[in-house]
Amino acid sequence: MSEKKFRRLTVLGATGSIGASTLDVAARHPERFEVTALAARRNWETLRLLCARFRPRYAALFDEAAAASLRQGLREDGVACEVLSGAEGVRAVAALPEVDTVLAAITGAAGLLPTLAAAQAGKRVLLANKEALVMGGALFMAAVRAGNATLLPIDSEHNAIFQCLPGHAQQCGTRAPGIRKIILTASGGPFRETSLAALRDVTPEQACAHPVWKMGRKISIDSATMMNKGLEVIEAHWLFDMPPTAIEVAIHPQSIIHSFVEYLDGSTLAQLGSPDMRTPIAQALAFPERIDGGVTSLNFAALPTLTFSAPDRQRFPCLDLAYQALNVGGSAALVLNAANEIAVEAFLNRRIGFLDIAAVCDAVLSKSPTTAAPTTVEEAIAFDATARRAAEQQVAVRQGA
Repeated sequence: MSEKKFRRLTVLGATGSIGASTLDVAARHPERFEVTALAARRNWETLRLLCARFRPRYAALFDEAAAASLRQGLREDGVACEVLSGAEGVRAVAALPEVDTVLAAITGAAGLLPTLAAAQAGKRVLLANKEALVMGGALFMAAVRAGNATLLPIDSEHNAIFQCLPGHAQQCGTRAPGIRKIILTASGGPFRETSLAALRDVTPEQACAHPVWKMGRKISIDSATMMNKGLEVIEAHWLFDMPPTAIEVAIHPQSIIHSFVEYLDGSTLAQLGSPDMRTPIAQALAFPERIDGGVTSLNFAALPTLTFSAPDRQRFPCLDLAYQALNVGGSAALVLNAANEIAVEAFLNRRIGFLDIAAVCDAVLSKSPTTAAPTTVEEAIAFDATARRAAEQQVAVRQGA
């Protein structure tokens, strides 16, 4: 039996649902994991509680004022923890020399810089934020190779595909031999059977009420529009070096099978499990070993009927927009991601309707000039800012309509 690996962790996005699940798994195995650093955007109150519990050496917040509040709070608590702030502070904890494993779960464009820093520093990167690959797929994968980093996917679908690959080929960024296609499963979200007419009037609360997964507001909206699945298609392209034509999506409302890999010989492998993010997190944290993630086992005798269907492209146009961006290449996926973030925020703030999310994304993607993919972080951020301005203009048009 191989000796158990002891790993020191930085958790980027510690106050979110993925961060909470990661810390839950780590806490179950104190002999294996030490939480060295925690980072978040601005939720200093929750981070204060986490620092008191896990006693990390470092904490970081993007928001300077929130970081100041955290410092004061930790002094009052008697917790010895160095608090860093700003984008540079978060980047620093992602590249700490004493850390070997970084959980990257800061969503949005803000997550790109620290995730890239972790890859450049040669860490084991447990990737839960899509933006590193959607905004800068070629840039990020080049950093993984140059830094000799290990990339392990946390999204349940990509983690499922990873687990279904041949053991000798489990290295992200390289196509495994013998694969015909990969099939990403999708629950279909809360509006899988809702008519287009009814979708015009749905509220943010309804869109956030996912029938299976408990997630943050932004990713819940992305699931409701199926933009989340579209972004996962783009992710899968970079993670597994598969062309768009070899990446399919199947609606699977029960969320028991998390994805499939079909091989040239006709075999299809699937990964099954309860819809609990602690499964892929535990798999990646301990890889290539296995540990208890605290997840309830499947009772096959009590399982509901497992059903599958093709996605309704008319109800979910965001899925086709993602394929379109992937086929166009260059900066198109980055533009789509930026437009979607602006549109989702506008919907959550009740500035536009649910169907306007796809309309904003479509308008920005079709009107943006096709440029080469960014080769630097600065280029990626600049392209992102331009696309966001274009999306704000589209939101204003629809808000005034």
